[in-house]
Amino acid sequence: MKTFSKVLCVLIVAGLSLGTSTGLVAQSEKELKKEVNQKALKEARKEAKKLDKEGYKVNPGQMPLAKQLEASWMMQYEVDAKGEKKYYMADASSVGETQAAAKLQAYELAKINMVGQISSEVAGRVKNNIGNQQLSTDDAASITQTMGEFQSKYTQKLGRVKTAFEAWRIVNKKVEVRVLLAYSTEEAMKLAKDLIREDLKKLTTMDDQKISKVLQF
Repeated sequence: MKTFSKVLCVLIVAGLSLGTSTGLVAQSEKELKKEVNQKALKEARKEAKKLDKEGYKVNPGQMPLAKQLEASWMMQYEVDAKGEKKYYMADASSVGETQAAAKLQAYELAKINMVGQISSEVAGRVKNNIGNQQLSTDDAASITQTMGEFQSKYTQKLGRVKTAFEAWRIVNKKVEVRVLLAYSTEEAMKLAKDLIREDLKKLTTMDDQKISKVLQF
């Protein structure tokens, strides 16, 4: 995904430098996206064959396993206008006595995985942003405290996630459920900023301008 974004940027910059028309740049971008989509479909079909051999099935009413995988791989490759990933993706599997129990546990594990990814990325961005800020010792300590509690609070507020893939199989007379969840990067970052801003307003003497600089991501 990162390679795709870099290549896309190079194509656009090169096109502008050479005076290439907007139409040609758009065409190059369109062709590149087509190539990425073809790669996603190829990977999805390969994985579908593997999971089918392993005995995975889907419930009545769900999309066929291969179609689910095609859609989920497309989501993993999808980027926004800035070349950033459009979705956070997190998978998990769980084994239970019943399909319902295994499914519930798989979803919970995937959500924990999802929040872990988001928390790690947000913490890194906040750390980079406060590097050049002139903060008091108390404010710096409050930011550290806020980020230490962030993951727990985020888990409680996590919005609606999409089910990109769900399948099950029988393993030693028990049921294993495997899921892949997707969460909008835009929504994820908005929620992160809202939660951190709320805490910093309560715990620090920072004004809105300083807080916005910390949350500039």
